[in-house]
Amino acid sequence: MSFYVTTPIYYVNAAPHLGHAYTTIAADVMARHHRQRGDAVFFLTGTDEHGEPVADAAHALGVSPQELADRNAERFKALAPQIEASNDFFIRTTDPQHMAKVQEVLSQVRDNGFVYEGTYEGWYCPRCADFKPENEIDEGNRCPIHHIELTREQEDSYFFALSAFQERLEALYAERENFVVPRTRYNEAISFIRSGLRDVPLTRHKLTWGVPVPWDPEHVFYVWFDALLNYYSALSYAPAPAGLEVEAGAGGPDSSADAPPDLTQLFWPATYHVIAKDILRFHAVYWPALLMAADLELPEHVFVHGYLLLDGEKMSKSLGNVLDPFAVIDRFGADALRFYLLRDVPFGQDGSVSTASFEQRYETELANDLGNLASRTLAMIERYRGGVLTRGAVDPSLEGDFAGLGACVAEQIDRAELTSALDEIWQRVRRLNRYVEEQAPWQLAKDEARAGELDVVLRTLAEGLRSVTVLLYPYLPATAARLLQALGAPELSLAGADYGLGAIERVTATEPLFPKDRGEGGGGGTGRGAEAAA
Repeated sequence: MSFYVTTPIYYVNAAPHLGHAYTTIAADVMARHHRQRGDAVFFLTGTDEHGEPVADAAHALGVSPQELADRNAERFKALAPQIEASNDFFIRTTDPQHMAKVQEVLSQVRDNGFVYEGTYEGWYCPRCADFKPENEIDEGNRCPIHHIELTREQEDSYFFALSAFQERLEALYAERENFVVPRTRYNEAISFIRSGLRDVPLTRHKLTWGVPVPWDPEHVFYVWFDALLNYYSALSYAPAPAGLEVEAGAGGPDSSADAPPDLTQLFWPATYHVIAKDILRFHAVYWPALLMAADLELPEHVFVHGYLLLDGEKMSKSLGNVLDPFAVIDRFGADALRFYLLRDVPFGQDGSVSTASFEQRYETELANDLGNLASRTLAMIERYRGGVLTRGAVDPSLEGDFAGLGACVAEQIDRAELTSALDEIWQRVRRLNRYVEEQAPWQLAKDEARAGELDVVLRTLAEGLRSVTVLLYPYLPATAARLLQALGAPELSLAGADYGLGAIERVTATEPLFPKDRGEGGGGGTGRGAEAAA
């Protein structure tokens, strides 16, 4: 099985913030989980470097658009390892291979009869790089996202005949009710389609910072069409993921021996595009229509998550209300950030974030629930059995609590229900903590006649901890790897996660997984921390 997941590509008009980390972490959880299942996985992220917002930001700083793109692309590249994202490739839309593929695909759309020349006039938001329909304009003729006044623009363009795909898009949504998820976003998309589609500009004549139009060099492609095609173009030149064998010559008869293989046949169409709701229309309407126009297969799913809100507003570079993920990581570690973002806000919905709620989750769930469970389990095995466990059965009374857990988690992640899947696992973390209190191994240890009972309890705790840790690996990769190593059971495959399949023989002590004393600059990070955000 193959699994291909993408994030949006991020604008390089400013440095990354927590909203970017959120989307990338969610996609990473999905990618890591599918690797645990033994699937061939490709995880793509990158930067969107063309268009008016980038050109305007560069002009304001007195640098060229390419200079700004180069500077901020490095910041987004630095974000990925900081949040432990395991992306297989980082695409930049200024990559010459991407630009060539954009020209190839959009020329095919033109050859298929879906491009024509005309003049466009409408209300335009330069920060969105988007013309706004009348029903998406706020009071005062303002952008609903950036709250700035829209400008009236008129421009000669080549148009994409979006209206030609009205019936085909309606049929798509009727046949595939999980094409866009969750359902509220599906309803938004189909409502937009049913309101009547209008043709949209494919090119810009007033702008020079973009992919040149091959049939008319006085135009560049509208940034959204350039950006959307990254999901397809990347597969044509990205190196194969580590450990994945691709047949020689997969790049085609004209490819050189040392050229990367073309991964399109293996991974296209994408399994999941993970996006935020502000770019729903482009991904749920324009994107499938464009692929139809180019005779390319459509992705399986577009998952649309909500906003992380700070003071009631979506976090946005343009609005200036951002939290620095590097600073959070430097103090608490990347795993704590990953856990909080997918635990506190149900994935797919809007949700408020705050320092107070983060610290509460950190202390009550990471430090107390999981951290204390791990510390007590390892310490008791060391104290009462010298770190060595005898072979034997685990307590059957917990079998019902763990039965079908791995399959349940897999089903929910298949639907991108990442918060629900994490909650299923966490219920078992709490069940193991209750088991400690119920069995009171410190009391059993006082009675030699109950040594056998104590052995069962210790084996059960070690095995239950192993099982939940394997399932937590996509969410807490560094913590899970460290804890499994301490348990002497480093195997990560989902098939081996079931309760009772482990055979832990010896454990070793480890430092607290989530120390409660994490002052400013407390060393909780895994890398450059605040230095990386400078």
